[in-house]
Amino acid sequence: MAVSVSGRELILEILLQITRDGEYSHIALKNVLDQYQYLDKKERAFITRVVDGTLERMIELDYIIDQFSKVKTRKMKPVIRIILRSAVYQMKYMDSVPDSAACNEAVKLAVKKGFKDLRGFVNGVLRSIARNLNQVRYPSEEELITSLSIRYSMPEWILTQWLAEYDKDTVCVMLEEFLKEKPVTVRFDPDKISREELTKMLTEEGVCAKADEELPNALHLTELDYLMKLKSFRQGYYQVQDKSSMRVAEWADVRPGDYIIDVCAAPGGKAIHLAEMLKGTGHVEARDLTEYKVELMRENIARSGLTNIETVQMDARRSDKASVEKADIVIADLPCSGLGVLGRKPDLKYKMTREKQSELVLLQREILSAVKDYVKPGGRLIYSTCTIHRGENEDNAEWFVQKNPEFRLIREQQMLPGQTCGDGFYIAAFQR
Repeated sequence: MAVSVSGRELILEILLQITRDGEYSHIALKNVLDQYQYLDKKERAFITRVVDGTLERMIELDYIIDQFSKVKTRKMKPVIRIILRSAVYQMKYMDSVPDSAACNEAVKLAVKKGFKDLRGFVNGVLRSIARNLNQVRYPSEEELITSLSIRYSMPEWILTQWLAEYDKDTVCVMLEEFLKEKPVTVRFDPDKISREELTKMLTEEGVCAKADEELPNALHLTELDYLMKLKSFRQGYYQVQDKSSMRVAEWADVRPGDYIIDVCAAPGGKAIHLAEMLKGTGHVEARDLTEYKVELMRENIARSGLTNIETVQMDARRSDKASVEKADIVIADLPCSGLGVLGRKPDLKYKMTREKQSELVLLQREILSAVKDYVKPGGRLIYSTCTIHRGENEDNAEWFVQKNPEFRLIREQQMLPGQTCGDGFYIAAFQR
């Protein structure tokens, strides 16, 4: 596949934004692809694949590079480190890219970015890796944590945490699942369009749509380029939403006329789902902290065409007296460590730490303590996270019931990648 140097320049730009500047991968990738909409579908797909793949495999890529480079990756200049990582990813995981092309383009890119003096270094390291890639030595499986960390590019502290809660086979299934290529999952409103009609429309737009085996309103899309190019998306026939996330609205037990408050709602998928389930009755308040997140929800709600939903900018940590006992249902899908969505947001595993996890547990408790008062007697509070961490999930549910005896836990589930549908996701339903 012929890919221009500009494509690899964009890959470098995106990966630097993520690894050096701290931007989230889905935001950095979306911003650049939105800016360069003129790129053809193949080049956009190439950019996405290399960015995501390099992030997914970063620990392994550094391990390989360090076996052939006198200068270890942690001591390299950020630009050179990214150039080498993305080139090695192409060599090892992309049969469509010849090793010589990956190497030559990497050298050209280093020169173009002002590192002419290092072109020999880049060339030498990559040529050596290309010749010996099949002979790379990996740690023995007896060194379980180290072996899994390198083979699946998962930080050791996360593996230690998971292996304390789950057996090795369960953890390996999750690790395998995170590295699989995934379709884009969407949920459509059958009151607007039938599955057959939407599938036909998507097919005409060049998208392959496969029905989900469990959820009748879910489709899995592949051969997808740019959502906003699709008339079906712009017309609001569907929302991007993972299967696990769709369960939240199901657990809410929505009834006609319900008043629902979603306290951390962006980008709005669950709130829109709930508004659809109300079928023109009731009302949904979709709240979030920042203007950016609120605007994102406004855009999605505008596409949906719903009139029984509004956006509100509000800090969920602060108690809102006007909302006390106002809601039949409160949705608290709270900020979390995100370790259940590493298949879609691979950079999160490098950004998260044990210390940040502990801070998130306290933040979740602070928000739950504030928003519980919004639930009417007899109403429901749905707590959810997109992580796999007992401290943020089961332990928080137990803490909440102990602190608030007027609530009872009626149902909870930890969904695991590769064993249940969709992402790693936790839901707990409480009744007041």
